[in-house]
Amino acid sequence: MADIIPFRRRVEPVFEEDDIDLLTAVDAAIRDLREISARWGEEASRLQAADCLQMLERAFHAAV
Repeated sequence: MADIIPFRRRVEPVFEEDDIDLLTAVDAAIRDLREISARWGEEASRLQAADCLQMLERAFHAAV
């Protein structure tokens, strides 16, 4: 008798109102990182980097 291996069904992601898809998050992160690198060492760039990281984490978790 053969063993049947069940595959997980793909579940469509559920987005919150403020979530963005992963591709858009990567695009925004690239632009943010360009701005951050131009203003390296400023407090505003560190805050922008923290926001960028949080955005990428949210998009990643929404995608998986």
